[in-house]
Amino acid sequence: MTYQTKGLKKYAQEKTKIILEKVDKAIRKLSLNDEKINFNSISQESGVAKTFLYKNQEVRSRIEDLRQKQVSKEMNKRTKYDKTSKSKDIIIMAKDKKIKELEEENKKLKEQLEMLRGKLYEKL
Repeated sequence: MTYQTKGLKKYAQEKTKIILEKVDKAIRKLSLNDEKINFNSISQESGVAKTFLYKNQEVRSRIEDLRQKQVSKEMNKRTKYDKTSKSKDIIIMAKDKKIKELEEENKKLKEQLEMLRGKLYEKL
């Protein structure tokens, strides 16, 4: 009787290994194509039941981590472009201030240049 269960266990392990390879292949494909990684998309891509993905703790944590990374990556992209009008006003004010400082510095440098030209002219 134990001989029969050994065969079943071995078959189950081999089947699990094959399924894990399918899941890994699906995850890599979705990652390379920049597609959303979640339980449903991996299930469809690999042909593996969602229940297996949820029950296998290693696969589940991997999918959840990848999904979270994609969400945070997307959030970072959005925050980069979704600036409120208040933050835009602050940026414009900072740029105006910097322009004013540079214009003043430019004016001072022109004055110094005129003075140096005058001294040079006097020497001649």
